[in-house]
Amino acid sequence: MWVEKGLSENTLRSYGYDLKSLSKWLGSKVSRGLVAADRKLILGYLSYLLEKGISSRSVSRRLSAINSFYKFLHDKNLIDEDPVEKVENPRLGRSLPKILSERDVEILLLAPDTKTALGLRDKTMLELIYACGLRVSEIIGLSIDQINLRQGALRTVGKGSKERMLPIGDIALSWLNEYLEEARPKLLRKNLREDILFPSRQGLPMTRQAFWHRVKSYSVTAGIKQGLSPHTLRHAFATHLVNRGADLRVVQLLLGHSDLSTTQIYTHVASERLKKFHETHHPRG
Repeated sequence: MWVEKGLSENTLRSYGYDLKSLSKWLGSKVSRGLVAADRKLILGYLSYLLEKGISSRSVSRRLSAINSFYKFLHDKNLIDEDPVEKVENPRLGRSLPKILSERDVEILLLAPDTKTALGLRDKTMLELIYACGLRVSEIIGLSIDQINLRQGALRTVGKGSKERMLPIGDIALSWLNEYLEEARPKLLRKNLREDILFPSRQGLPMTRQAFWHRVKSYSVTAGIKQGLSPHTLRHAFATHLVNRGADLRVVQLLLGHSDLSTTQIYTHVASERLKKFHETHHPRG
């Protein structure tokens, strides 16, 4: 999957987790584990996940991993029949992403203590995510050679190894310059991995979990009660652009979406906000 489909390490890790979960559940049902599963067992596993309260969207994602695995086994003649071939995905409702208002974003961006090296690093990371619409995996994976300060742009590699060039914006660029000059040298601590743009306090690459833990702590500091997800600032980036009249195809390019339909969800978010505004403020709303 890494060679032929170009899937990221994070996706491969998730697929591995999904298959281990299925294997563990099958362990109490059949002696030969994964290779002995049939359609009835696969359906039973999906029902088990839904009964546990796992969302239809998450179950559908797990089924995608399982489907790829059994298709591979069948193509290699390691099993006689593909047990997932006629298994349908759970019905998905169209869920709208959680969005922060522009005011809440400003409050969140003010939360890090920029007088410390770690605070300045986190402030710069948050500014870049909101300025460029980056995924968490993209921001922690940035290297110094992916930044062009003169052009005010960065190069990132997203899902499916797709590369895109993104404008940074004056405010984020200003914080990035300050971070590079004052905080990054302190965080590297003579570590040989000098290509890391945003190192941890040990001078090593950050994990997604570590960064997201810090973002949640900043949301508490900022007094933001709305639940945040790892993509909250990325969703805010896209929605605020659409709200201010940005062309949807431009937003698609900035986000790195391969299909415009994926980007169109932000027009629904914008229309929902307009409806609420009308209901609240119009005398006949």
